[in-house]
Amino acid sequence: QVQLVESGGGLVQAGGSLRLSCAASGRTLSNYRVGWFRQAPGKEREFVTAISASGKTTYYADSVKGRFTISRDNAKNTVSLQMNSLKPEDTAAYYCAATTRSQSTDDARWDYWGQGTQVTVSS
Repeated sequence: QVQLVESGGGLVQAGGSLRLSCAASGRTLSNYRVGWFRQAPGKEREFVTAISASGKTTYYADSVKGRFTISRDNAKNTVSLQMNSLKPEDTAAYYCAATTRSQSTDDARWDYWGQGTQVTVSS
């Protein structure tokens, strides 16, 4: 079993940037596809981005394409999410997730989850 811990959330003005990190323990993260999801108050959790186990393939929701970049460092057992040009609608709790299944935007197909980190973008 892999344990995930997110960090890097905070309060930022619109147009600003934040970098989230997801650190894994228990097992090597290089065996897992890793994704980021987010959940705003009163809304369902939604897919943001994911990266394949090798790091060769990435996936993005249309709402963040061109602004967010996911990357991984398997040697350090971490995955990062660089978020630029942030908008107030990006405000949410961001969750790191891992799975050995094929790519899916359905959170039910992701097996391991972190506790989340809050991102708040002020206008």
